[in-house]
Amino acid sequence: MANLVTSLCCVVLAAVVVAYAQRRSQLVARNQYERMGSDVTMQCGSLDNDASVSWKVNGTDVKAQHRLEGPRLILTQVDLGHNGLYSCFQNPNGERRDTIYLHIGIPPREPAVTCRSNTYPKGFYCSWHQLHQTFIPTTFEVDVQHNQRSLEVQKDSVHKNRCHVRFPEVFSSFPYKVNVTAVNALGKAYSTISFEESSIVKPDPPERVTATPIRDNPRRLEVTWHSPSTWPDIDNFPLKYFLRYRPLIREQWQHVELSDSTSHTITDAYAGKEYIIQVAAKDTEIGTWSDWSVAVHATPWIVNPVPSTPTTEVEVVPETRTSPIPSSKAPQKAEPPVGRAARLLTFFSPLLLGMLLLFM
Repeated sequence: MANLVTSLCCVVLAAVVVAYAQRRSQLVARNQYERMGSDVTMQCGSLDNDASVSWKVNGTDVKAQHRLEGPRLILTQVDLGHNGLYSCFQNPNGERRDTIYLHIGIPPREPAVTCRSNTYPKGFYCSWHQLHQTFIPTTFEVDVQHNQRSLEVQKDSVHKNRCHVRFPEVFSSFPYKVNVTAVNALGKAYSTISFEESSIVKPDPPERVTATPIRDNPRRLEVTWHSPSTWPDIDNFPLKYFLRYRPLIREQWQHVELSDSTSHTITDAYAGKEYIIQVAAKDTEIGTWSDWSVAVHATPWIVNPVPSTPTTEVEVVPETRTSPIPSSKAPQKAEPPVGRAARLLTFFSPLLLGMLLLFM
């Protein structure tokens, strides 16, 4: 009797577990990926073809162009607007039977791949990107071959579309072959590039560039910089440098190529003009020039003008003089009567004296 009860309990428990699992599968949304522009069919669970169901998307009735065929919902010419959470309910009691998260996207295309060594001779890195959006999650598989063997590939911790590879040997004559495959739920595509070791060497730009005016030299600037910190062996693999500079008032650059020096004196600067200065670096034997460094600005030494000797200003009081020829426009003062009679007496006195002598 006890064994029978135990058996019945086990059967009931198993039925409960199965029912719970089925119920759970109905509540958990499953992902369905479809190509943009296609017609999409979504099946409501495992219901028979003659089942009657209704559908909702994101909790509301489906308003996009569609049709129903038993337990199936068919959407036509889907685009990104059809993305969403679709749920189906069995009629007439309205029990939810399935939940589907619909993702609309496109298959990947051949990724663009580039490789570069800024840490020569330590190693190189490759980066890639899709030229067109896929709108759904896309992953990348990377394979690097050298001298008929695969090399270890280390994913970058910061840039998701970048990996690092160590050089297995230096001065190798065998080419490297890099294959990058883009994969998503709708398909895959790959790109393959091959290159020689020497062709991908490109240092990072020089660092800590400074430009300083030279005292009492109005046409000189002292420029200094440091080799890029990412270049691992500057002693055995020296760099050469390329300096360019111009005044802000002109568009044309002046250039100076230097062997391995990390300083240069500009001797032909325009006095008093602000300059913009940049430096690039390159391995002395192989590879290409780096990008330009961050631009710095500087102005040559400006000689202060010699101050003039101060003078004491003396206020000069103008002397007042009577003009001998009065202006015709200036009003004339009337002469006093006494002065006029005196001049008349002076004029007629000789005449009166002559008349007195005649009558005597």
